Amino acid sequence: MRSLFLFLLSALIFSCSSPKEDEYTVLMPDPFIGLNLPNTPFNYSDIDLPAHYTQNAFPPQAQFQREAISFDNTPVNNSVTNAGATLGRVLFYDEKLSANGTVSCASCHQAAFGFSDPERLSEGFEGERTRRHSMGLVNARFYFSGKFFWDERAASLEEQVLQPIQDEVEMGLNLNDLERIVSEQAYYPPLFEAAFGSETISSERIGLALAQFVRSLVSTTSKYDLARAEVANPMLDFPAFTAQENRGKTLFFSPIESSTGGAVNCAGCHVSEAFVGPIPNGPIGPSSAINNGLDAVSTDDHGVFEATRNPNDRGKFKSPSLRNIGIRPPYMHDGRFATLEEVIEHYNSGIQDHPTLAPPLRDNNGNPVRLNLSEEDKAALVAFLHTLTDYNMLEDEKFSDPFQ
Repeated sequence: MRSLFLFLLSALIFSCSSPKEDEYTVLMPDPFIGLNLPNTPFNYSDIDLPAHYTQNAFPPQAQFQREAISFDNTPVNNSVTNAGATLGRVLFYDEKLSANGTVSCASCHQAAFGFSDPERLSEGFEGERTRRHSMGLVNARFYFSGKFFWDERAASLEEQVLQPIQDEVEMGLNLNDLERIVSEQAYYPPLFEAAFGSETISSERIGLALAQFVRSLVSTTSKYDLARAEVANPMLDFPAFTAQENRGKTLFFSPIESSTGGAVNCAGCHVSEAFVGPIPNGPIGPSSAINNGLDAVSTDDHGVFEATRNPNDRGKFKSPSLRNIGIRPPYMHDGRFATLEEVIEHYNSGIQDHPTLAPPLRDNNGNPVRLNLSEEDKAALVAFLHTLTDYNMLEDEKFSDPFQ
């Protein structure tokens, strides 16, 4: 396919040694050679969100629930545009944007694995491993706090996308080198002009474009979405679900009583039908991070505390969206769980008594909840979580590698 944004390139005509000899026509180099981009940009800016993203159909007693669109963290100065997200897509997949030209953003956030990494810790440009597991990026637009990384140290997505590029393990560049390398590629000036109105290349614009592409990664065509369209609210049985999937959905959305009187609602920490992080302080709070009882004591990794230095944040970590959770093991910030079954068993029997453990994970006596789920119910929860996999979205060409 010929690339987008190709303006009419005039031909350079020259004569060889004599006007009487044959004339040769030489076309100006195509700056998009090697890039697989369409003549007309893909649609990133006008995503058709289903009604269950724009309306809250949960019952009134589910006070923690909101419609996903109300969590949109898109800033007023960086709305997603087709040209901007196209530029972001190229930047996202470009391995030249690393110190030795071997890794890109997509190296650690692979579409086939829900824009995460199948490795427990990701491999950087020189083979070193990252400190934490690579978080899935789908539905990042709906992280209502707007903060990013497991420890929420980045105040916005625009800030976050530039940090892995500068990380000494991940991509190894400084911003000056980033701008220089981008400027040296013939395909970037016309892409920047289409996105921002001029060919000026800056790290700020690189961050804006990358953020636009990441915010365009919205899941709306999973089995859950298609089945949800047939019912009025998410609490009803879905006709298109199996009995096991519907049982898992009921368990997920409803409080599950433990033998000691406590209750756990999965949807309390994965809210809205975008299945994003919890709401600690009303509809808009300062953080979506919680401590889910992985450890009794924080040792090597203190989570959000490392960014805030607030002791109440020790052991808290951001909760990514559960969209595509079934195809992006391993799980948790350190990738300690290899399967969804292990994750469910953690919440069933393994929650630890950390001082900052999330209150919903304690029973009426203040102890960590023990759900005592049956094997059938654990299997049903896993089956439901697999309905959140959106193969149509993950295989969509507009999110694929333009260098292939």
